[in-house]
Amino acid sequence: MSTQVVSIHEMKSFIIRAMVAAGGRSDHGHKLAELLVTADHRGHFSHGLNRLELYVYEMKSKITRPTGAPIILNESTATAWVDGHNLLGPVVGMYCMELAIKKAKEAGIGFVCVKGSNHYGIAGYYSMMALQHKLLGMSFTNATPIVVPTRAQNPSIGTNPLSLAAPALNGDSFVLDMATTAVAKGKLEMADRKNMPFPEGWAIDKSGQPLKTMDDFHALLPLGGYKGYGLSMMVEILCGILSGGLYGPTINEHKTTFDPMNLSHCFIAINPECFAPGFAVRMQDLMDSCRSQVPASGQSSVMVAGDPEREHMKLCDSLGGI
Repeated sequence: MSTQVVSIHEMKSFIIRAMVAAGGRSDHGHKLAELLVTADHRGHFSHGLNRLELYVYEMKSKITRPTGAPIILNESTATAWVDGHNLLGPVVGMYCMELAIKKAKEAGIGFVCVKGSNHYGIAGYYSMMALQHKLLGMSFTNATPIVVPTRAQNPSIGTNPLSLAAPALNGDSFVLDMATTAVAKGKLEMADRKNMPFPEGWAIDKSGQPLKTMDDFHALLPLGGYKGYGLSMMVEILCGILSGGLYGPTINEHKTTFDPMNLSHCFIAINPECFAPGFAVRMQDLMDSCRSQVPASGQSSVMVAGDPEREHMKLCDSLGGI
């Protein structure tokens, strides 16, 4: 398979043109472009340009609405319940995280849950928005039911990703961004395109055996068995259950219906200055204490969450694109 480097500007421009051609607004396309290119820039190829086809399909099929704005249904000083009005997930997600950040600056914490949304991309994009304001950021989303609960035969929960971003010193940060499954389905798709085998523990076929080909895909497996299953349920409680949107097995699978997806998300921003002084100093010390550990045999270095992405971004920048 041949590869080439594409500039970030060219990628963003292509995404915006594609979404406008599909019937979307240019400003909404710009937000999607920012999110997808950030995913690729950070090395999360399963959720970058790889996902553009899904957004185009759902816009052309009128599964997502091309115009409008999210609406606040109920609000307090520190909380908000929002209806995403079936807009593009990144449009909804950015609105809600900005609202959570605003509340955190005023009240110390901002907690926003939203229903009526769509696929919102990498969870880390939203948690990292808080870093620009020296806040902690958290982001959660439910997803289509393609994961089997522990001890079950058939899928009824989603990959339900979560992210936490915490600021440290001099622009350094901890950025955890993970699905509650062993891998995201997009990584299976990427491996399949490269004719790479699927490691055992990623997914199963309809007979419950380790997946060999995408044609036989039945479900993903929770991360760490019942622990990942529990984390997935936790995310679902914060998203679909709390917001009154669809949840678990009631969520539609992508490309199986023209009904709205009605996905739900949760966004939290926390001002560390409302707690013990010196948060960033302690955060930096914790990360550096891990990084300074002697690597195990065969390993080059010890990292913390966010380090692999930063290395990939440096590589892309040195190449002049992605």
